[in-house]
Amino acid sequence: MRAETQNTVDAIEKSLDLLRQRMDWETASYRLEEFNARVEDPTLWDDPDNAQKLMRERQALVDAMDRYKAMAQELSDNIELIELGEMEDDAEVVADAEKALARLKDRAAAAEIEALLNGEADANDTFLEINAGAGGTESCDWASMLARMYVRWAEKKGYKVELQSESAGDEAGIKSASYKISGHNAYGWLKSESGVHRLVRISPYDSAARRHTSFSSVWVYPVVDDNIEIEVNPADIRVDTYRSSGAGGQHVNTTDSAVRITHEPTGIVVTSSEKSQHQNRDIAMKALKSRLYQMELDRRTADINAAHEAKGDAGWGNQIRSYVLQPYQMVKDLRTSVETSDTQGVLNGDLDRFMAATLAQDVSGKSRAEASAED
Repeated sequence: MRAETQNTVDAIEKSLDLLRQRMDWETASYRLEEFNARVEDPTLWDDPDNAQKLMRERQALVDAMDRYKAMAQELSDNIELIELGEMEDDAEVVADAEKALARLKDRAAAAEIEALLNGEADANDTFLEINAGAGGTESCDWASMLARMYVRWAEKKGYKVELQSESAGDEAGIKSASYKISGHNAYGWLKSESGVHRLVRISPYDSAARRHTSFSSVWVYPVVDDNIEIEVNPADIRVDTYRSSGAGGQHVNTTDSAVRITHEPTGIVVTSSEKSQHQNRDIAMKALKSRLYQMELDRRTADINAAHEAKGDAGWGNQIRSYVLQPYQMVKDLRTSVETSDTQGVLNGDLDRFMAATLAQDVSGKSRAEASAED
């Protein structure tokens, strides 16, 4: 086996070993037996909320066990194929197996990172807000590019994406947009994307073709499920209705169906404008409770400032990632130093490398690059 291929095998085995540890593999089968026994209890559905929680936990364990077994088997099968191909001097078989191992390495690393998503709300659905910042029309266009990027990422993950509200830019793009993204670990993956994103490019809106720098902010917070109680005092909120703005034509609302809720004690403002007034009010209240819950999560974490205070202005000094399209091609995360020249791939939703590095850094206190340098 070539040295490069052996390195790939070693990396896969390391990821699988760490995955076993994080799953507590030695007790996994016993835990599954306990889940199965509880599922067969005829009184289980007397408490529907608790039953649903139990079923979700059981399914997550089953999925994790099945994924680990499948990857371990795939590793073993491809090692055997390489050995067989080398014995029979079949270069094509060896090459195909090596390519399969390279793909498996990426999947195993992703599974290892996903095992880190064991926070209180990591498994929940999530709200994603995007707001244009400094830069005028350029930033509105940049905000729409970010919205497309995250929608593409979510679709690749198999998540459901629902537009909650959107405010169009004066000339192009969007001033703001809010989405609900539903799927297992949606919040856990996206939580590291909160912050200011900076774009450098030749502006298509500048007749002199000058280079412009634009900023837009991304804000991520979990959807609060029925197991998390968040009390909102009706006296603390102000509810306003208004006509939603859009691109014009037949789709512009002619009634005050959009809803804006302001939480006076914190200054949090949430909106919804894509449904009926009743639905928009319900959506906005859920979003408000989720924002309040996110603030509580952040208060519990010593190294994260209170969420509402930490957003900062969408401008210089607050960015977490830079996207440079001119004079060179580079996307770089300023927290982990992970970078790539495949800017188009990133803008099309290839974000896992950035999310994974930030998750790993949050757990270990150092970047993957630093950890690799120590090995």
